[in-house]
Amino acid sequence: MHNDHGRRGPSRRTLLTAALTVPAVATGTAAARPLRALIATNEPWGTYHVAPLLAEAARRGWRLTQLVPDLSQIKPGDPVPVATPGQAPPADLIVVTGAGDWPLECADRFHRLPLAASALAYLGPAEAPGARRLRPRLRAVTASSRAEARSFGGYLGTHRPIKVVGSPQTDDLPARAPERDLVLVITSVTRDDETGGAAPGTELLRASAERLQAAGKRILVGLHPREDRSLWDRYEISDIPTLRASARAEAAIGIPGTIFPLIAAVGTPLVGCTDPALTVPEYLLSVCSTTIDDPARAVQAIAGAELPPRSVIDDAVGPIGGSTARLLDVWAKVA
Repeated sequence: MHNDHGRRGPSRRTLLTAALTVPAVATGTAAARPLRALIATNEPWGTYHVAPLLAEAARRGWRLTQLVPDLSQIKPGDPVPVATPGQAPPADLIVVTGAGDWPLECADRFHRLPLAASALAYLGPAEAPGARRLRPRLRAVTASSRAEARSFGGYLGTHRPIKVVGSPQTDDLPARAPERDLVLVITSVTRDDETGGAAPGTELLRASAERLQAAGKRILVGLHPREDRSLWDRYEISDIPTLRASARAEAAIGIPGTIFPLIAAVGTPLVGCTDPALTVPEYLLSVCSTTIDDPARAVQAIAGAELPPRSVIDDAVGPIGGSTARLLDVWAKVA
């Protein structure tokens, strides 16, 4: 009979320690604590792009910190945690939303962190001059929809697979309840500032709003977070986010932007105001019933506004519901 009693085997403490440590090795250090992410956007102080992620991040116990050059443009009570690069907390990864000067500077500053790129606002399909500096480090790229993925891939100059996760803003779409003769006017930004550039077309949009009001329409204005409020104070300005306000409108008119596909997803038809100096991805125009470049056409365009085919909306919007969770799952894999 073979007898092992003479050998000294592993102690109970050794076996217990091994049992406890193996899962940690298998799942990585990120499993041991909540993830910590730094985020740098093309609009350095534009915290409104990160705000929709906060609820899901809090549910997971994650810490998201937006990197800003300084605190000069941060309003008191802004819910998005911010920090300058010099004061940034320890992190597991850095996420850039574009290849503008500020994201590039932050990516260089935190060159040891894993890097992801996520489209949280529309970007044109032309390759950004600084994109080549990001490409070798990118571990994942996300976009809200197939259409945005095509545009974001061109912007980054990459043919790598882009994960389509949906838009965090569609996680809680409002139920549409249109009010008779109510038109939502969706503004962009009239003037460049340190946070970002302007979109041409404001004068066209203002003149269109005047024509619509003269024709008996009620005007509700959905302000871009950086727009000059005084330009629109003759009308009712929505005190709720523009996407939620769109549920009240029979139709919407504005300068095509990131929110256009989301409003189409609510079920509100859109008219786009286009300026010769304005360049936007084709998919933002695709969700419009029509586009106008003359305010004299505004009344007729709104009267005949209708939604595009469902296939066009699906291509431009992406999956609805659970989008923030899908986005953060990608970030977790990067970290």
